[in-house]
Amino acid sequence: MGEPRATPRCLGLTGGIGAGKSTALAAFAAAGAATQSSDQVVHDLYLDPEVIAAVRERFGDDVLDPDGTVDRRRLGALAFAQEGGVAFLERLLHPRIGPARDRWIAQQRALPAPPPLLVCEVPLLFESGLADGFDAVLVVTAGERLRRRRVQERGQDFDARAARQWSEADKIAAADEVFENDGSLSDLHEWVADVVRRYARPTA
Repeated sequence: MGEPRATPRCLGLTGGIGAGKSTALAAFAAAGAATQSSDQVVHDLYLDPEVIAAVRERFGDDVLDPDGTVDRRRLGALAFAQEGGVAFLERLLHPRIGPARDRWIAQQRALPAPPPLLVCEVPLLFESGLADGFDAVLVVTAGERLRRRRVQERGQDFDARAARQWSEADKIAAADEVFENDGSLSDLHEWVADVVRRYARPTA
């Protein structure tokens, strides 16, 4: 009989808005991990006809593109501007996000040659009570001034989004690994390489 196949660990990647989670996720992908972004999960959900119909009924035709798909930028601005808008989207999407993530993890682990490590980026990981679903939780953080500038450069409201998240101190206290993303891109890649070295399954 051969050696039992090692199952790749799955790490949850989170952090405050503007901390650099997407950049960190790209670094993990470059280091050989299989990665899943929350943005891609939500993007796929907004192609679901049931989701499109619910969004249209709640927010109107203005949040749809000419082809009938959801314009997420317009939807986000409108949801934050309307009382109860964000809560509505959370009720609509959150029950669908977890199963989609679980399917992806199962598919990756079932591959004939599974990747050495899985990393899922989840902005509201702690807030949604998902920490126990990962082998370890990584938090990327940065100073508020830097995070605020990054968010404002994207044309988003920093305070409105930050108010829905745990404080940086609480996230750091609950994390298994923390990276302070105030330095260079090289520093980030060095941290990612170290995490991959310590958590990745052995490869033949």
